[in-house]
Amino acid sequence: MASSGTLPVSTLGPTPGVEQESWRQHWQQRWYAVAYLDDLDRSRPTPFTLLEQDLVLWWDAGAEQWRAFADVCPHRLVPLSEGRLNGRGELECPYHGWSFDGSGHCTAIPQADAAQASNACASARSSCGVFATATGQGLLFVFAGEAELAGQRPLPLVPSLEEPGWLVQDTFRDLPMDALTLLENVLDVSHVPFTHHRTVGRRENAAPVEALITSEGAEGFTATWEEGPRRGKLGSQFTTFAAPGLMWHDLTAKGFARILTVVYATPIRPGECRLFARFPFQFESALPRLLLPLRPRWLQHLANHIVLEDDQVFLHAQERRLQQRGGRSAFTQACFLPTSSDVYVRALHAWIENHGGEPFPGRSLPPRLGGEALMERQQAHTSHCRACSGAQRGLRRLRPWLQLFTGLALVSTAALGGAALAGAPLGGGLGLAAGWLACVGAGLLSLAGWLGLAQVQRWELGLSRGAGLPPRNAPEPARRGSPAAAAAPADRGSARAQDPVR
Repeated sequence: MASSGTLPVSTLGPTPGVEQESWRQHWQQRWYAVAYLDDLDRSRPTPFTLLEQDLVLWWDAGAEQWRAFADVCPHRLVPLSEGRLNGRGELECPYHGWSFDGSGHCTAIPQADAAQASNACASARSSCGVFATATGQGLLFVFAGEAELAGQRPLPLVPSLEEPGWLVQDTFRDLPMDALTLLENVLDVSHVPFTHHRTVGRRENAAPVEALITSEGAEGFTATWEEGPRRGKLGSQFTTFAAPGLMWHDLTAKGFARILTVVYATPIRPGECRLFARFPFQFESALPRLLLPLRPRWLQHLANHIVLEDDQVFLHAQERRLQQRGGRSAFTQACFLPTSSDVYVRALHAWIENHGGEPFPGRSLPPRLGGEALMERQQAHTSHCRACSGAQRGLRRLRPWLQLFTGLALVSTAALGGAALAGAPLGGGLGLAAGWLACVGAGLLSLAGWLGLAQVQRWELGLSRGAGLPPRNAPEPARRGSPAAAAAPADRGSARAQDPVR
């Protein structure tokens, strides 16, 4: 791990009023995951918004570490993320070419003579706001408070992942909901059989959840569910909420694997967060370890989208209903929680009420989005994902070749079929029977091309937006092997592989 940043920065996000000190302690003076290292491009700056503060992330080749600056040039306030990394490896503003080194100091002002540039660059007003950064477990973290305080807080890492032998599948997505709404959802194990029926859950597995809170305080809570998922068929599950934005479930399915479900919820602005979901496995046999990595990462992400969209629409609406009824401070009055299955939700809201509060206190949510916007995947994920954006480019290049292949095969089928019907000898004295065989072969090639083209188009569409049709609402098959069963979502098995314990 490496940290950077020496210059003080302004307070992130809104002014919390009387809750300011609590907000600073529990939300601002914290580390947040902002990107997987595998998805960052070292050749160009990357924008990110954390607690309403626009940041620019960039690779400082000279120091060999990631930097995070306030995404604003001190000269004329344009976003530095629209600039470039120049030949000196420094961040260069796109407007007038001012350049900044890894410590945020201005090193060049092309419009100034030597004396003017020396004086201007010596002024603190020419420097960028710098945030502390660190890396760990494949993630880039940014400290949201003053950089000099970053060393007082540990990185929000999952201790178990320091152990060897994990096979980890990762995904991320910008979600149209508050970070606390996301955490409330993923902590709540009781919703999985119904919300995610036919993706990572089954309704028949629904049962009371008798979990015990084993510790709680200002830094979060832990819980034990002795029975565990699937009515106790898999073993006990242990849950940790590491305030303010990390949770994980830990379960060992005997004879199969130890499985973690890890979620980082990074607050972007009111009603929006970035989800980082991690699915680590320690398999007991070698075969799953060999097979799971064979599936391309982008196909895994398509399956992940289906699961996320199972509940995205109604969670987006839910938090607006809560706002209408008084917000999180009135949660226990607005929501009826009569069963033990809500133990995780009650524990989270106890932390909110007694310690952390909200990431954007006193702020209203933006207007409710329509279904089309909620199903958008391009900007929420694909454009920022190295695997999915690469697959998208590859599919776009492949599509015209498939169209050409299918067209040629179709023309060949028609020509061979016409010749066979006319009884005409084909090249080299090819007989009538052989002519029909050639026609059938060309027809099969045409069909294969058409099917391949249709699949490529489905994948292309899936990378840009979702269907908005949750698998749980599809008609249930009358029996196994029936036509209805065959019509189940093609990605159902892939989605289930992300969380097989449900």
